[in-house]
Amino acid sequence: KESESDRATRLKVIEEQQDIIRSLEAKLKRLEALERTFIVRHARRLGLIKTKLFEKSTLKTSERLMRQIIPSSISIVTPSLNQGRFIERTIRSVLTQGISGLEYFVVDGGSTDETVEIIRRYEDRLCWVSEKDSGQADAINKGIRATKGDIIGYLNSDDIYYPGALSTVLTFFEKHPEVDVVYGDADHIDVNDRVIESYYTEDWDYERLKEICFLCQPAVFFRRRLVERAGLFDDRLHYCMDYEYWLRLGAMTEFIRLRCKLAGSRMYEDNKTLSARVVFHQEINDMLQMNFGAVPIEWIYAYAHAVADQKGYDRINSQENLKYVWTLMRVTIASLVRWRTGLYIKAIRTLIHWAFGSIRNLTRRSCT
Repeated sequence: KESESDRATRLKVIEEQQDIIRSLEAKLKRLEALERTFIVRHARRLGLIKTKLFEKSTLKTSERLMRQIIPSSISIVTPSLNQGRFIERTIRSVLTQGISGLEYFVVDGGSTDETVEIIRRYEDRLCWVSEKDSGQADAINKGIRATKGDIIGYLNSDDIYYPGALSTVLTFFEKHPEVDVVYGDADHIDVNDRVIESYYTEDWDYERLKEICFLCQPAVFFRRRLVERAGLFDDRLHYCMDYEYWLRLGAMTEFIRLRCKLAGSRMYEDNKTLSARVVFHQEINDMLQMNFGAVPIEWIYAYAHAVADQKGYDRINSQENLKYVWTLMRVTIASLVRWRTGLYIKAIRTLIHWAFGSIRNLTRRSCT
């Protein structure tokens, strides 16, 4: 049993510890009060608030004001592998943005072309590494972990930012501290930076995003605090890691659209997406099934068209066009069974429409 002297000693130690805790809590409260006074004073000086009554300012309000007083910083990550043909234009499009608080990190996967030589020309203005990785998502994650900016964007090594893009993004985030993700409009550009067409973009609608990816990847920016909640990019994905990430973030917060063009997304024959359309759409459908249980019919049709297009049928020729349509129908039915566990009325109507259209076209050609 505990003796009286031992018990007295133990109680004395507990009291001393409680005194230390109370002293620390009091100091913390004084520091918080000083922080709020400092923030409000500087906020008033900058014209962010005009009242002298700041006694009711909460810590949350103080944090909001602090974000307005201290300009946001931005981290841009460029994953790269053997893109010496385009990477200098990518780098220059970032470094010529003319903003403060820019942190730029190029993560190269061990390129064997002129990429590293080009990066070295700018190493006094950016951070970089060249080493083997497990793919694009792994490189992006490596860049996010290595940087500290409040705002994050990633720019592939064949895409570009338009002049003023990052300034526009930072200004919006600073004015709207409650917003976690923004996206803008963009263009598809060719190998010579000429605009091919505007990238198809829609106003924010999460359910619609499941049916079509209307976000141009280089025109999307998000806060680091959201990454801390959502995690990093899924490095098991090689083609749709950005789309999966937008769906993950979209389930947590609303995206805000900026109605201005921020970036150019390059389209050319050996572009990663165009050169592997079937694998690209298959990965999307597998991801959607895993995350949502079933794949929207729009992605089923997109996959079927990718498979049929790969066959190289001459659709001007009626016989070839009929083969194309039958391929569409066969792949669509198989895909519905695989990714939606069966057919349904809307799909059956579409298949019938395709079949009658091709047969009617063949009959018309035969009669002329």
